Amino acid sequence: MSQFSAFELREGSRRRNGGRPKGPDLHLVEDLTGPSGLPLRRYRPSPGTRPLVVFLHGGGWVVGDLETHDRTCRRIARECDVEVLAVDYRRAPEHPYPAAVDDAVAVLRWARPAAVAGDSAGGYLATMACLRLRDEGGPLPALQVLVCPNTDLTLASPSVAEKGTGYGLDADILHWFVEQWTPDPAARLAASPLHRRDLAGLPAALVVTAENDALRDEGDAYAERLAEAGVPVAHRCEPGLVHGFIQGMDLTSAEAAAATERLFADIRRMVPR
Repeated sequence: MSQFSAFELREGSRRRNGGRPKGPDLHLVEDLTGPSGLPLRRYRPSPGTRPLVVFLHGGGWVVGDLETHDRTCRRIARECDVEVLAVDYRRAPEHPYPAAVDDAVAVLRWARPAAVAGDSAGGYLATMACLRLRDEGGPLPALQVLVCPNTDLTLASPSVAEKGTGYGLDADILHWFVEQWTPDPAARLAASPLHRRDLAGLPAALVVTAENDALRDEGDAYAERLAEAGVPVAHRCEPGLVHGFIQGMDLTSAEAAAATERLFADIRRMVPR
């Protein structure tokens, strides 16, 4: 029997979220229903029209929802002066690959955002949705924002072992997350953005990784491959930080707070207006 439980992980995530302060007040925060009945949440920082960013939360495809990332979405909306549309996509193991990719694609086709953003598994979903839309003829957002993204479901990068113990995202739970998302090991190579043969024609990318993250190497490698394919890329590996630093770590770490501000500044600069 697995040492991990989707139910217990989700409950733990909700408890941690309940201990964080609420994010900033905004002009409008409302729940919506998107394509195929998907729950969405819209964040507007002010009455005027702002560029739209679709946000896909992290959580190993298993954990996370509109509530766990509410503060993050509020902060992005206010600090980046954008409208954010958060997606409560279907999660594994109840809905394995490619269900959440299908949901992300449906929302991007429906909302036509200026950018799509995601942290961790949400970054994976953002870039997988962009690959699908490119292959199917669009429409594509102008920018993809990938924060500590999963890009290699084979977990073959050296940082998985090097940083896979004691830095928050341990290798054992990372392997378990991948097993829930892609139960068939034979499917993992094809389901990995890093192993796609052709990355040309994708949106410009902002890729931010963290030094002490098991996913660091695959995120860095994906940024490099995008650049080699001719995609405009802004890439930074934040020194000393761990996976998920945008999820509340600014409250206890000056370094995480500064890195989050750099991320917000990049989004403000790179989102088309």
